[in-house]
Amino acid sequence: MVLWHAQRRRKVSGSLYQMKRDKKKFELGKTPAMTKLDEKDDVRPIRARGNNQKMRALKLSYANVLNPTTKKIEKAKLKKVIENPASRHFARMGVITKGALIDTDKGKARVTNRPGQDGVIHAVLVE
Repeated sequence: MVLWHAQRRRKVSGSLYQMKRDKKKFELGKTPAMTKLDEKDDVRPIRARGNNQKMRALKLSYANVLNPTTKKIEKAKLKKVIENPASRHFARMGVITKGALIDTDKGKARVTNRPGQDGVIHAVLVE
């Protein structure tokens, strides 16, 4: 299935919009990364608009965790996904998205970035 981030085809009333132009490549969407926990990291570059690159993280094993009391960032090994507000099924599947609560060897942490687009996990310890 192709994803498009463009204007919808139908109005609220159900009638069709008059199409002014064809679909454009910059409106093309991509399937979600569905970043998961694994022993081996799997990060792949993907082309973004303007010939830029995004790093698509498919599997990760470590996170950069900020300790708010000491203001230090440490590398922490991931154990499991505790909770994910994006979808209740993501926690069971082990999918990491922004806002997910993860269990690390340093303690519980909340993900503050989008690992499917950044290629790494940045998190803040939660106590």
